[in-house]
Amino acid sequence: MQPVLFTNGNLFLPHSASTADSIYVEDGIIRAIGSAADLRLQLADRKYRTVDWDGAFVLSGLVDAHMHLGMHGLKLGMLDFTEATSKEEMLAMLRERVAVTQPGEWIMGLNWNEHNFPDHRIPSMQELDDITTEHPVYLTRTCFHAYLGNSEAFQRAGVTSDTPDPESGAFGRDADGRLNGRIYENASIPFAMVQPKPDSASLKLAMLEACRDALRLGLTAAHTEDLRLLGSVEAMQRVHRELREEGLHFRTHQLMFHGYLDEMKELGLKPGSGNDWNRIGAVKLFADGAVGGRTALLKEPYHDAPHTRGLSMHTLEELREIVGSARQLGFPVAFHAIGDGAAASMTDVLEFYPLSRDAKLPDRFIHAQIVHPDTVKRMSKLNLAVDLQPRFVASDFPWVLERVGPDRTSYLYAWKKWLRSGLPCSGGSDAPIEPLSPLLGIHAAMTRRKPEEKHDGYLPEEKLSLTEAIELFTLGGAKAAGESGQRGTIAIGKYADFTVVDRCLHDAMDPDELLMTKIRMTIVNGEIGYTQ
Repeated sequence: MQPVLFTNGNLFLPHSASTADSIYVEDGIIRAIGSAADLRLQLADRKYRTVDWDGAFVLSGLVDAHMHLGMHGLKLGMLDFTEATSKEEMLAMLRERVAVTQPGEWIMGLNWNEHNFPDHRIPSMQELDDITTEHPVYLTRTCFHAYLGNSEAFQRAGVTSDTPDPESGAFGRDADGRLNGRIYENASIPFAMVQPKPDSASLKLAMLEACRDALRLGLTAAHTEDLRLLGSVEAMQRVHRELREEGLHFRTHQLMFHGYLDEMKELGLKPGSGNDWNRIGAVKLFADGAVGGRTALLKEPYHDAPHTRGLSMHTLEELREIVGSARQLGFPVAFHAIGDGAAASMTDVLEFYPLSRDAKLPDRFIHAQIVHPDTVKRMSKLNLAVDLQPRFVASDFPWVLERVGPDRTSYLYAWKKWLRSGLPCSGGSDAPIEPLSPLLGIHAAMTRRKPEEKHDGYLPEEKLSLTEAIELFTLGGAKAAGESGQRGTIAIGKYADFTVVDRCLHDAMDPDELLMTKIRMTIVNGEIGYTQ
């Protein structure tokens, strides 16, 4: 790799008085920072190539600290309802897909969200059947915890009106007990078992397309969980190794689903195993579901559905068993917990199995959307990083206020309070659930509203400054991965990972300028992974 002098950049150095505009990179590492004239004098006897940033604004490489690369890649070829604004529009999109799909083939879609519809009406099984009974139809809600199917999909899954609800799951039913097409949590398992599985070549292509899309959006790395899609640790490692050998410039940090602990043990994996391009992180587990489908576990019943508190994906004993097994292998855990009940249960478990303060990687609390202040205080004493998804504010408000009621409003999606807790906080998208663009995540953290809305934001006291929001997607992700010494800021000795944009970003700017900001270049390890 030839050394590179990157020049004429406006460097984002928020805690420094430096006016440097150039960076010298050797072997993928930042070796010097200064003015172009000074660095050229220092490098007079060396051979290097020069890249002119032409006055563009240069950030430390942006990182998505929680997403699903494989599923994002597959999504790029699926029916996507993200922009659907009514049930009728959603059904029209399905009708168009049916017209170009061979009878008998599955039609898969995702990202429907009834809260984007004026009447909040969800298509029924009968309405799906009116469009097609010749194709099994399976549509995933934006939260990935609720689904819709037509009668052909239910028939192939072997689910009838007499099928009992599984543990930690449910089939939707009408007032007469008939199936209405809705599927919740673990009730999706029989549908997944009969759906066609992408072959290894298709999965590898999906991973490649996802990484390319991430680079296009300015991301230099992602923390991802792909084991359940790729099927084994060996397959995950092989795919990323091959993509790197074929020239892909993108870093991944893998969260390891707990169902693969035995294989991890056989392979002798440890936290941080791997290389600079694909590292092994914490053991992933789910404590509950999502607030949209009322499957997030609350301490008290839902305000708009007092008959339920949500679903626990595991008993307390099972959670202890999973965490205990991870600890035996030396691993931290990364736990999905959205409701305050799930967060409290996981805190109980982590206090029972505390992670050493000198552990290489911290435990990770994924989502942290509804957390009682007492639980935050308990968590602040743990070796724990908090993975936030700012875009959830744009997607979930205002309907989430009715879900949880006024007594819990003060601690909803409380990003500012989490920063004040002293725990390291990172930023992610949870793509494909939310858009992958980190600029949209930064915008949501600053505004706490949808891009098209014009108001002061939902719970505006929780807004972040631009610097705070950017640090979620830079230094925050590095801390969560135990790599703050290697990346997260522009500093000598750190990876030469940069995100280059077309305008100056600063705390006094109008956040809506982020919506017009373009990615000029994405640089990973000193190599250009994307250029406009």
